Amino acid sequence: MDVTALARIKIILVEPAGALNVGAIARVMKNLGLSQLVLVNPRCDRASGEARQMAVHAADLLEAAEVVNSLPEALKGCQRAIATTARARALETPLEAPRSTLGWLLEAPSALIFGREDRGLTNEELNYAQRFVRIPSSEAYPSLNLAQSVAICCYELSQSARGEASESANPPMKKKSISSLGETASLENLERYYQQLESVLLKIGYLYPHTVASRMEKFRRLYNRTYLTDNEVAMLRGVLSQVEWAIAQQERSPSESFPFSEEKS
Repeated sequence: MDVTALARIKIILVEPAGALNVGAIARVMKNLGLSQLVLVNPRCDRASGEARQMAVHAADLLEAAEVVNSLPEALKGCQRAIATTARARALETPLEAPRSTLGWLLEAPSALIFGREDRGLTNEELNYAQRFVRIPSSEAYPSLNLAQSVAICCYELSQSARGEASESANPPMKKKSISSLGETASLENLERYYQQLESVLLKIGYLYPHTVASRMEKFRRLYNRTYLTDNEVAMLRGVLSQVEWAIAQQERSPSESFPFSEEKS
């Protein structure tokens, strides 16, 4: 088993409400070789007797769990992120099965994101992930318990780390098409780019305050599918910085025409 690869993966729980679930998750993580548990704004006490009772010999993972206030904070240091969802959504990025997808996280510092027990992840939270996983289940009752979902995904990760995922589950050409682009940019770097892009698009009037959320959601998903490298993000941010400079120049000399205003299509 590639223990080093598993150690780089964060299991992120967004606003978990059940101490029993958190304890059970710590246990299954330790069973399967994962060690980084991150709780985003938890609604329960990870140090409670219930959590420790379920964790059994994984109480050390509970104690070491990182507690943060937001999902972006939880994703610090990660280059890749997969979010889980139990419902079909209006996503341009397809929902994938754990077995064919989760091995991708082993190639870089990554995160696997799970939502709330009662309502999962919001659309805004899904924007922070590059890929989406749905565990195949019965249509009669498709929603799994949070701890069960984490257990299934941790098992598939451990199998991939052992090299036991089937060749058909990880097509060589698809894997090469992603990894051959170079090391993907950190999610923190991407987030800085998205913030700068939003600011510039508001300044030039492409976005309006009442449409910024839905429009930026589309931009995020577009870029998340491209697996940008740090150099590519730097290039895109350089373009935005030049646009910001041009805007500042125009504001200083409003009588002069904007540099791009004379171009005709």
